Amino acid sequence: MKIDASKPLEYSTEENSNKIFGFWVFLGAEIPLFATLFTVYFVMVDRFASGPSGAEIFEIGPVLISTFLLLTSSFTIGLAVHAMRLGYKKAMMFFMGITLLMGLGFIGIEIEEFLTYVHEGATLQTSGFLSSLFVLLGTHGAHVSFGFLWGVVIMIQLWRQGITPANANKTFIFSLFWHFLDVVWIFIFSFVYLKGLM
Repeated sequence: MKIDASKPLEYSTEENSNKIFGFWVFLGAEIPLFATLFTVYFVMVDRFASGPSGAEIFEIGPVLISTFLLLTSSFTIGLAVHAMRLGYKKAMMFFMGITLLMGLGFIGIEIEEFLTYVHEGATLQTSGFLSSLFVLLGTHGAHVSFGFLWGVVIMIQLWRQGITPANANKTFIFSLFWHFLDVVWIFIFSFVYLKGLM
């Protein structure tokens, strides 16, 4: 494996560069998935049947906390990548740990939100609006949950092996995934929650 020291560690081998390019392609493929879910939601947004509307079930407080956690975690994963490039393993693991804790907090708030909806009788079968809402939020939440588990595995590898070209590559790709989820959440926050509360 030939290492090019002139490039950042995550790009330092041809294999690493190819993996990063491949992951950009994967993220490109994720865009149609979420675009489809948003489209279905916008078509169904006024079809309440006998169920509640967004304005009746959305609570801005937990949504703002979720948004703060996820957007701040995007900043901390950036700090983790910066520490990685400087070779500071402890700082890198600290910021990754903070990132994952914020992600865990986000997941917890989303589960609580879903349980509240169901407790109030707003289920997947209640209306087209709620079906599309649960699928959109659930798909995003499933991605965050997967990202959390992925990040834990990377942290274990970092703890055991230190900062290697392979681990740096995995961490950088993970950061791309995490930033992508934040961008999707900004759309959800703006066009689902804020618009729904108007």
